[in-house]
Amino acid sequence: MKKVLLLLLVLVIGALGATVISAQDCTDEIGCVVLASDEPITIAYMLTVSGSTAFLGEDSLGGIQLAIMDREGALLDREIELVGEDSGCSAEGGQTAAQRIASDDVIIGVIGTNCSSASFSALPIISSAGMLMISPSATNPNLSIAEEDGGVYLPGFYRTAHSDLFQGAMAAQFVYEVLGARTLATVHDGSPYADGLQGVAAEEFAALGGEVTFQGAVNVGDTDMSAILTEIASNVPDVLYFPVFEPESNFLAAQARQTPGLEDVILITADGSQVDSFPENTGSAAVGMFLTGPAVTGEPYSAFLELWAEEIGGTPPSGFHAHAYDATNLLLDAIEAVAVEGDDGSISIGRQALRDQLFTIEGYQGLTGVLSCSETGDCATGEALAVFTITQAEVDGNWPPPLVWTLGMEEMMMP
Repeated sequence: MKKVLLLLLVLVIGALGATVISAQDCTDEIGCVVLASDEPITIAYMLTVSGSTAFLGEDSLGGIQLAIMDREGALLDREIELVGEDSGCSAEGGQTAAQRIASDDVIIGVIGTNCSSASFSALPIISSAGMLMISPSATNPNLSIAEEDGGVYLPGFYRTAHSDLFQGAMAAQFVYEVLGARTLATVHDGSPYADGLQGVAAEEFAALGGEVTFQGAVNVGDTDMSAILTEIASNVPDVLYFPVFEPESNFLAAQARQTPGLEDVILITADGSQVDSFPENTGSAAVGMFLTGPAVTGEPYSAFLELWAEEIGGTPPSGFHAHAYDATNLLLDAIEAVAVEGDDGSISIGRQALRDQLFTIEGYQGLTGVLSCSETGDCATGEALAVFTITQAEVDGNWPPPLVWTLGMEEMMMP
């Protein structure tokens, strides 16, 4: 009987592997990832890689892959293994993706989600699992605002994307001070991203002295925008700001130009439509439009784009690839900093230690600028933001559009 029990014990230990026999005893308050000497470093992504917002996921995935490639696919003398889930751009997609990620306890950290709606539902699951997520493009301000202050922040959330407190304020300042507009109408699609961004822009515009003539919403999937555009035209604004995704942004722009009273209204969209297909899908109505969104410049970024062209092909389809690259590097650097090696060649990575390590980031020079992580996970400063304009060249296939203004620029740099 004793021999049978001993054999069963050996089999169980063998099945559990280094997690049981590791030389390191985990003392981390929320647990450890323990890897045998031959096991890879596993990180995951939760991105929108299907449907109409797949351009965001493809854009971010390229940034992640190039960050791993820069390290020759290895960390701590181990292979970096990338796994992923399609989180879509919805609460349901974020919840499903997070549940699958959280069930895999060898995953050390997550890059994602792209959309704020997915982050809102994914975060409670990732946080309660002791994991962390670094979003390259979820910009709703409430994600990094504590609950007692009206937000939804939970431990384990970080982002290299700007908060829309920055983007909304920039949009309002551009409209009021640079364009000289005094009336503004906004349209959103009910998503946390679009509603939050238009809300900040409208509030800041009013604070500057402007009048907000209309704030309304369309539904995701709407194609006929005539009702809301006619309502807006009943009190014609100087500017119509609609920070929504394709294809709703295409329909809004094209149909605005066909709505009596709105033919000459200045149209502005945002980073949800900062995608190379937007000008072509919108057509001539896109010419002269502005959009607010990420702006990255400098020699390291130019080298990054050359590597993208060489390894992936073409140009990045959207504006957050550099943010995903920075997010991946922050995660991998943090893993390297906190990993403890055992006498048997295993390594132990404390989950709370990993979270704490990210909070120590200050003055990190990334592709997107200088990053410093706040106590609620905001690592971006908002410096990598600008206003772009769409010209006929973009309708004909050029991408990205020319930058015309950013904070600190006294006048526009029109092409």
